[in-house]
Amino acid sequence: MAGMDIGVCVASHVGDIDYVVRAEELGYSHAWLADSQMLWSDCYAALALAATRTSRIQLGTGVAVSGTRPAPVNAASIATINALAPGRTFFGVGSGNTAMRVMGMKPHRIAEFDAYLDELGPLLKGEEAVHAGKPIRHIMPDKGFVDFDAPIPLYVSGFGPRSLGLAGKHGDGAVLAMPANPGVMENVWRMLGNGAYEAGREIVREEFYTTGLTTMVLLEDGEAVDSERVKSQCGAMAMAGVHFAYDQFRNFGRQPPNALAGIWDDYRAMLESEPEERRHQRIHAGHNCWVIPEEERFLTPDVLKASSLIGTRDELIDQLTGVYHAGLDQIMILPNYDTRFDVLEDVGKHIIGNVA
Repeated sequence: MAGMDIGVCVASHVGDIDYVVRAEELGYSHAWLADSQMLWSDCYAALALAATRTSRIQLGTGVAVSGTRPAPVNAASIATINALAPGRTFFGVGSGNTAMRVMGMKPHRIAEFDAYLDELGPLLKGEEAVHAGKPIRHIMPDKGFVDFDAPIPLYVSGFGPRSLGLAGKHGDGAVLAMPANPGVMENVWRMLGNGAYEAGREIVREEFYTTGLTTMVLLEDGEAVDSERVKSQCGAMAMAGVHFAYDQFRNFGRQPPNALAGIWDDYRAMLESEPEERRHQRIHAGHNCWVIPEEERFLTPDVLKASSLIGTRDELIDQLTGVYHAGLDQIMILPNYDTRFDVLEDVGKHIIGNVA
């Protein structure tokens, strides 16, 4: 094995392409540009700019949202990026909890997402699919408008058994929550395999690409897990996990993870003081970029560690090596917006090239 890939997830920003350029210079393998219309810049606009300023890093959506664009639109959009960066373009897609909820809408349910992926797969290859009951395909794929000749890998996002099953059924790879240990990663492979089996497909681990979303903070000597520096680098990822847990509780009655037990009642009371008709906007304030002041008190050690990798260089390398040998090909990091370059440099210097 060549070693674990380290990628970067980017809150898409048309004025922040230097961040992707620097990631390429530091040896990051992939730049995943996030898709959420009411949070950030349009991901395809940012991808086009990144494609013109880079030459090696893999570029794609991290992840595109099925509910906001019909499959033909997403297929044509990523094939346009492929025309700019052939051979290094990929397509990540999910049902888009935050992107949909922040607009007061519901993400695709499993059956809807399954049907979407059925339609999407052929379109990414420039082949014919059925959309709205009619056969469709890109009818002018020549003259450089789009590129379907260079393959566009399909990476399906999944965070539970059924969505990971869809990744196994449809994808060339999967995007998942960062597995805490090799045992969790083995369970992910079981769920992927179940989905593939039901579709009459067999997954070959060496050919199926897996990526875990997290962020990393390298601790200094004697530094506390909840130091101000740590919170400034990964607090937004931690709170995004809390936001997601509240969405799951609010919409499906699912109880929060144990790591949130110490803050849950206080957090609920704060959110539920917001009028119901506007709460969908308030839940995701600062999403994966910064922590708003009234939420800073929720950044306890348990909450921070629930969604981020925090440790010394050797501790992080050991943890990553374990999940890499269990079949996780890549981690992508999404640090706080204001400290993103600091984290990019730390991980580039101390982690990239050292997990094998």
